[in-house]
Amino acid sequence: MTGAGTSHVAHAERTIRSRILGGAYPPGSRLRERELSDALGVSRIPVREALTRLTGEGLVLISPRRGASVRNLSLRDVAELFDLRLSLEVFAARRAAEACAAGRGGERLRELMEAAEDATRCGDMQSIPAANTALHAEIVAMTGNRLLQDALQPSLGLVQWLFTLTGGLEPRVQCTEHQDICAAIHAGKPDLADALAYAHIERGRGPSLAALAEVLPAE
Repeated sequence: MTGAGTSHVAHAERTIRSRILGGAYPPGSRLRERELSDALGVSRIPVREALTRLTGEGLVLISPRRGASVRNLSLRDVAELFDLRLSLEVFAARRAAEACAAGRGGERLRELMEAAEDATRCGDMQSIPAANTALHAEIVAMTGNRLLQDALQPSLGLVQWLFTLTGGLEPRVQCTEHQDICAAIHAGKPDLADALAYAHIERGRGPSLAALAEVLPAE
C-alpha cells in the first residue's frame, strides 16, 4: 500500500475507533463500508483495512452475512476481561521488572508514564484512556514474549473501551497506582511489581462493574 493509502487507513482506523469509544457508533450497530467511506472521505479499501485492524483489537466483529458491526459489550465481557488482565498483565509486570533488573528496556515506559501523567494533570478525559492503555501494553511488550503480546493484542481495544467507559473513576488514583507499578518495574523488583499490578487491576473490578451495571447488559 502506498504512503497515501497507509495514511488513509490510519485516518479511518483512528476515526472509527474514536467514534466507537465515544458512543457515536454504539454496540451492535452496523459499520457499512460505503457509508463509512462517504463519511470519512476515503475509498472503501482503507475502510475495509481499518475495520480488519479494529477486529484485531476486539472492537469490531465481521461476519459473512452481516458484515462489520460494533461488538456488543456486556458485564460478563468486562468481568472476563478483568480475569484475562490478571492472568497476563500481572505476569507481564513481573517479567518487565526482571528485564529492567537485567538492564534491558524501560525508557519507553518512562515516556508513556509521563504522557499519562500529563493527560491526568490536564483532566483530558479523551486522552487518559488511550495513554493508560498504551502504558499497560508497553509493560507487556517489555517482557519480549511474543506469544504474550499476541494473547493481549485482541483485547487492547476492549481495555481502552473499558477505560473510556469508566474514565470518571478516580483518574488521579489510577495515575498514582501506575506510577507505583512503573517505579517497581524500573527498580527491578519483580515481587513488588507483581503485587502492585494485581492490586491495581483487582481494585478496579468492583467499581467498574458497579458503574457499568446501569449501561451494559448482563450477558
